[in-house]
Formats: sequence, structure tokens, C-alpha cells
Amino acid sequence: MNTPQKGKFRHIVFRDGDTWYAVALEFNIVESSDDPQLALFNLYGAVKGYVESCNKVKGAKVSPLNQKTDPEYEKLWSILNSPKPTKSPFEVNMFGIAKV
Repeated sequence: MNTPQKGKFRHIVFRDGDTWYAVALEFNIVESSDDPQLALFNLYGAVKGYVESCNKVKGAKVSPLNQKTDPEYEKLWSILNSPKPTKSPFEVNMFGIAKV
């Protein structure tokens, strides 16, 4: 369970066409760029701002830090973490789990 003080989120950086996308799955944040590292850098900046904003909202009934992941990205995450080799529909630069 993510809180403004601690937590983690899964991220994927992939290319679709000529554009690289960086996705924070638990926050439903997507950044894009012509460069995969820049997309990831922008994603980390967006996540930082998002968490800081959530910290300012008190008494929310639903935590915006623990959203339901978009099914398309959840499927891609499952493919990337599958113990058996499965071809991804996208070119993936990196994926992993980062701390909030």
C-alpha cells in the first residue's frame, strides 16, 4: 500500500512507433519522448510531483496512490515478468520497481 511517505511503483519504458513511453503503473502516469532515458526521467519528475500533490490532499476516500492499473499495461507487465519466454508486442527498453 503506497502512502505519500513511502511506497513503490512499477514502471515500464517501451517504444511504440517512433515514440518512447514511460509508464508508472500504480499511478496511471505516462510520459513520452524521442529518447527512452528522457521519458523515464520525465516520469520520475511527474511521479514526484504527483506524490507531493497527494500529500497535500487530506481525507480522500480513495487513495490516488493506489490506482487500478490500466489493463494494457498490466498485460505488458505480466509478459515481461513471465517465467516462460513470451514476445512483447513492443520494444521494451527497461522495466522495474522504484521507490516513491
